[in-house]
Amino acid sequence: MNRIFTSIGKRSKSREPIIVVSGLPRSGTSMMMKILAEGGLPVVSDRQRSPDMDNPNGYFELERVKYMSAGNVAWLADAGGKAVKIISALLEFLPSNYVYRVIFMEREIQEIMESQRKMLEHRNETSRVDEAHIEEQLRKHLGLVKPWLARQPNMEALYISYNALLSNPEPSCRRVMEFIRLPLDLEGMLSVPDGNLYRSHM
Repeated sequence: MNRIFTSIGKRSKSREPIIVVSGLPRSGTSMMMKILAEGGLPVVSDRQRSPDMDNPNGYFELERVKYMSAGNVAWLADAGGKAVKIISALLEFLPSNYVYRVIFMEREIQEIMESQRKMLEHRNETSRVDEAHIEEQLRKHLGLVKPWLARQPNMEALYISYNALLSNPEPSCRRVMEFIRLPLDLEGMLSVPDGNLYRSHM
């Protein structure tokens, strides 16, 4: 498994596009990172967040991503040809001097909210924010970020349905391969989607 994680500074291909896996939290971004990793694509992750019952295959996160809004972006110089997970709210902080191919995960908003609710329950936490307000804000955000992505000259976006990926993974995995234009192991990619992890149905 260690081969799929790369430390920043190793095997850098800075002139190649950076593969960004994005979407709302709980939309399947971790699963897509795992798919890319099992396909043989190096991923940028510090593994600080361990797998748990909500993401048993791991989170594939990089802590430094959280600080992009403060200008912490130097690490992107070593991310060419690799995949990194960046939630959609942080896409606007990606510097314009790189080329990005964004795999944007889509999932039914109600399922996202149910998945988030279960995660909070597992942590013995509760949300005090009105759920109707949260749903409204999420839909508003998606209504803004998609046109924004379309306007960026240094970004291409591919939208992948979480639900379709789980129900019939091969077409979506093939679309991903064609989109990033890098040789990947399809069999390895197809080994990841697991319908048993689809636990927040609406």
